[in-house]
Amino acid sequence: MPTPSETLRASGIQLARWIRDGDTTSVEVVDAHIAEVERVNPVINAVVHARFDAAREEAAAADARLAEGTTDGPLHGVPCTIKECFAVQGMSWTSGHVPRKDVRAETDAVTVARLKGAGAIVLGVTNVSELCMWLETNNRVYGRTNNPYNADHIVGGSSGGEGAIVGAGASPFGLGADVGGSIRMPAFFNGVFGHKPSGGIVPNSGQFPIAENEALRYLTTGPLARKAEDLMPLLRILAGPDGEDAGCEERELGDPGTVDITALRVLDIPDDGRTSVHPELRAAQRKVADHLGGLGATVVREPIQSLRHGVEIWSAMLDAAGGTKFGTLLGSGQSVGLMRQMLLWALGRSPHTLPALGLAGIERLSGLTAGQLAKFVTMGQELRAELEERLGTDGVMLYPSFPEPAPRHYRPLLRPLRFGYTALLNVMQVPVTQVPLGLSTRGLPLGVQVVGAHGNDHMTIAVAQELERAFGGWVQPAVT
Repeated sequence: MPTPSETLRASGIQLARWIRDGDTTSVEVVDAHIAEVERVNPVINAVVHARFDAAREEAAAADARLAEGTTDGPLHGVPCTIKECFAVQGMSWTSGHVPRKDVRAETDAVTVARLKGAGAIVLGVTNVSELCMWLETNNRVYGRTNNPYNADHIVGGSSGGEGAIVGAGASPFGLGADVGGSIRMPAFFNGVFGHKPSGGIVPNSGQFPIAENEALRYLTTGPLARKAEDLMPLLRILAGPDGEDAGCEERELGDPGTVDITALRVLDIPDDGRTSVHPELRAAQRKVADHLGGLGATVVREPIQSLRHGVEIWSAMLDAAGGTKFGTLLGSGQSVGLMRQMLLWALGRSPHTLPALGLAGIERLSGLTAGQLAKFVTMGQELRAELEERLGTDGVMLYPSFPEPAPRHYRPLLRPLRFGYTALLNVMQVPVTQVPLGLSTRGLPLGVQVVGAHGNDHMTIAVAQELERAFGGWVQPAVT
């Protein structure tokens, strides 16, 4: 029988196996994770609305069904957590926006329903940045979330609560969403695996806010997990059209087990040519490239010039997709009164965070002309074609997840445009897996993005599994 500490280190797939084989029970696994949430959450403030009583009841029912010879699916009896922007029946659904503070979801988002249908048991929902549009998780509804490796540092956004609770070891996996790095940055800052699927593979229905038009393929729903072996099974559960998300398509998913690591071509891109990368991250990425090369993979180091314009390309392509402006979302349907809210913020009375007001201001005062926007859209289209050609059917790209390990709280406000390393890849619609690579000399997680051609999600996940074997993967933090 696994010990409680082994339970809190295992993958979701391993937990399901132990439950099915009678080595433990769903009640024991759920209780262990609830106890860990209760221990760490006062420090990190990741789970903002819990359903512990319901989870315990569901676990007991799952054990009873198993005793009768019935299993619910590959995740039978395994606990998980969900980013609060997804509808989870009966749970808060605010997206960190004060005007929605009393909103409760009446139904489950399609991806939540698919996880439940596969046997997963939801412990609760996790914190986000205000309206899911900033790289630090903080809002006026639930407050700030802290990094489990060092509470003085950020957890990323907007799936920051999810990254923190999985990184703390209190949830084996969770559900996140990513339109500019919102799965990968939290996974990186909190030392876990995060997979941004290829655009159009997983439906986004049941989120608030949600992208529109072409941007439905830039926004991606995907898993965060403490173990790499969970990523592909979770992607299979989540994937496939739901009849509501017009951007989602039927696509056959590959098998990571068929990927020959020794035959890969690896593009090792150490930076975007514009924003410098922390030496420890550069060294970690070089070790990854050297390891893959040592296995027989062909490593290529050739710069890609357009990467330096990542933020502009992402912004222009999102703008070209149309849809509701962020300032309108912030104003609950009408353009937010920016000057008034800034004054209220200065007086400590605004319902909005400073980053949200700043983003609304940047949106309103964008310095790009129509011609410049068109130029960056064209550049983005050309870059996507170039990446697809360079990656082909047998290539992956190594690329930093962020220029430095998790910054201290509020520091990103001083340098707000350094998210291009993740954001650009959303509008490229390519699959990306963030892989943890141990800890820095200051005890903060290191990591790297593994990028593949569209539809080659299994390939980036296969590389993640190899890197976990080689470098150890997630390191359990000592949350106090």
